[in-house]
Amino acid sequence: MLFNLLSQTFSATTNLSLSTRRQEARTIGRNGWRVIEEEVNWNTSETAIVVVDMWNEHWSWGATERVNVMAPRMNIVLGRARQQGIQIIHAPSDTMDFYETHPARRGILELPHADTPAERELPDPPLPVDASDGGSDTGETDGYKAWHRQHPAIEISDIDAISDNGQEVYNLLDHKGIKNIIFMGVHTNMCVLGRSFAIKQMVRWGINAVLSRDLTDAMYNPFKPPYVSHEEGTQLIIEYIEKFWCPTILSGDLTTPKV
Repeated sequence: MLFNLLSQTFSATTNLSLSTRRQEARTIGRNGWRVIEEEVNWNTSETAIVVVDMWNEHWSWGATERVNVMAPRMNIVLGRARQQGIQIIHAPSDTMDFYETHPARRGILELPHADTPAERELPDPPLPVDASDGGSDTGETDGYKAWHRQHPAIEISDIDAISDNGQEVYNLLDHKGIKNIIFMGVHTNMCVLGRSFAIKQMVRWGINAVLSRDLTDAMYNPFKPPYVSHEEGTQLIIEYIEKFWCPTILSGDLTTPKV
């Protein structure tokens, strides 16, 4: 089973060119934020994609609807990334029982334990939106586990990995020499930031991270502060990530070769 995680057929092109966007504090003159766009080049064999909590259903039907739209687009991106030799890690939390016999799940469980690095101490400012009501924009207020698997529109190959555990994910990164992670999935202000395998933890461990900002969605109700649309709320969280945690990219960098 371990063989599956090591036997990907890589394409001839191993360089991944990403157009990243981050924000930096401007303290000279009037305070503000300066957008910095940079080109970075990663080796595909040292890069993974983590698909965060793209469940088949959510207790908020608004959240479910947006994932239904996003999942087929994400599947296309993942297919192209897999062809380039990028390791795909599916992380649908609380659904590991469903994947108990899947080769992608069994393979990651067979990897040896790797000691995680000392965590870096980093600032963790409050989020720019209030999701204290659960964040549904379609009226639901009582959350429950509506999911039991990843969205069926997202294909899982035997050479992928399935985990919802940060230690297991780090075991794979260490085993394969992966230094870079592209995050995509939901929800931007919750699981994408806060899970044990997600942005905050990986950045604290010193992993290079980016968020695919066009393949994510937030849990935010426009009737809560700062009283903007759901889409504007998601954008505010993306900008928060660019300021305090990691750069963002567009998924087209994974599907469109750059000349």
